Amino acid sequence: MEKARILYISQHIVPFLPATQMSSVSRNLPQAVHEKGREIRVFTPRFGKINERRHQLHEVIRLSGMNLMIDDTDHPLVIKVASIPTARMQVYFIDNDEFFKRKAVLRDAKEKLFPDNDERTIFFARGVLETVKKLGWAPDIVHCHGWMTSIVPVYLKQMFAKDPYFAESKIITSIYDEGFEGSLDARMTEKMQQDGIESKSIECIDNPTFEALNALSIQHSDGLIVGSENLSPETAKAIENAGVPTMSYHGEEGYVGDINNFYDTILEGKAEAVS
Repeated sequence: MEKARILYISQHIVPFLPATQMSSVSRNLPQAVHEKGREIRVFTPRFGKINERRHQLHEVIRLSGMNLMIDDTDHPLVIKVASIPTARMQVYFIDNDEFFKRKAVLRDAKEKLFPDNDERTIFFARGVLETVKKLGWAPDIVHCHGWMTSIVPVYLKQMFAKDPYFAESKIITSIYDEGFEGSLDARMTEKMQQDGIESKSIECIDNPTFEALNALSIQHSDGLIVGSENLSPETAKAIENAGVPTMSYHGEEGYVGDINNFYDTILEGKAEAVS
């Protein structure tokens, strides 16, 4: 298991965006797992708030150039990359001028969610998976962090199910309490169905709230990690009833070894929970 390939898909990563529990884990975990001898790739959105000059982002021409169709509109996919100076780690950024150029992350100046956050989520998820295929890199585990990755599991189980790069991949989702109030666009499921996602499998996000998106990722993951100490009762219950290996809350320190062992649990097909 030492050379297992781990794909990290994270909504926020330090130092590119401010530190939170999720963005800190998304920064520290891949480095530590890489130092334990596993191969990694790390992906995140290139939000306009990220300073490209300071972090020395540059476009990867050979990976860019694809168009992704969302709701009958073509959106160019641009891939950028940066290195974290204090680690032997590269981060790939999913970019598009329409979705990510604005100098904000998820909300406008009035703190309202951007109305296209659902399409940004779809573009990000599909952009990562299409880029991994272009890299010619087949991950053993796909580890998702943040609600913007919540649709990745269902896309892997359906749209990319027969793709040789993902056919054997196991999906782990870390569930955090870093969410939002309100809901995304009501047509989100309709747009996902245009990608071939079955309507029955996404009924839980007919009203795409934060809790509903958590429920979707829980339903389609092969393993779950409780990433925050105080999840809502609704999400905690969904995790409890998921019937897949689950790792309980690991705290903010000393979790790397436990998660690394959890990867082996998933790869070996064990069914028990991990405390």
